Amino acid sequence: MADDLTRRVFLGSAGVAFAATAAAAAPESEGGKKPGAAKIIAISCSPRKGKSTAASLEECLKGAKAVGESIETELIELAGLDIEGSVAAGVPLAKGRKDDFPAVAKKLSDPKLAGIIIGTPVYFSSMTSLCKAFIERLKVFFRKDVLAGKPVGVLAVGGSRNGGQEVTIRSVQDAMFCYDMVLVGTGKRFGAAVWAKGGAENDKEGMDAANKLGHRVAETALAMKR
Repeated sequence: MADDLTRRVFLGSAGVAFAATAAAAAPESEGGKKPGAAKIIAISCSPRKGKSTAASLEECLKGAKAVGESIETELIELAGLDIEGSVAAGVPLAKGRKDDFPAVAKKLSDPKLAGIIIGTPVYFSSMTSLCKAFIERLKVFFRKDVLAGKPVGVLAVGGSRNGGQEVTIRSVQDAMFCYDMVLVGTGKRFGAAVWAKGGAENDKEGMDAANKLGHRVAETALAMKR
């Protein structure tokens, strides 16, 4: 009994020591250097600027920032931008026309980009046409693997508690899977489902899910950078 107790004490002490060593080493990357800044970009695909989708994504970014000082965040709102999806199919823009996707693509080309969060309102149980056009135009990154291996979270805002958010989230996830991205949920749900009635900010359940989604995307991004 004494020998067994001594063995358990030793193993317990060794486990604590290992955990402490692992925790101390976790922020370090190869070569003993701490990982650089990791940027999480949230993209609001609502055609209305500054509304429920943007507010929900801001909560996602709050959750991301809480992960650590190395996390940088940015919200991009596509509302009001001209993004033509057919360009991805090789259809050129009309002569003299220039759309706004190149400016968005430049932000997504930032070497510090470590993960993205896509937010869209639910339109007839699916993403908005703006969201679809944005995802199609991401084809410029398809063969360059700019997004490959990076985590992506998805948030959907509906007009009712169960207004098609999850099926919309899944449709966006399916598309991003084609870009070889790592799908991240809230742990128990595919993504963050937000109810816009009375203002998204008043949906505690939805805001908690949004915060958790942002936190998990940032955690995953840091883990994959090590």
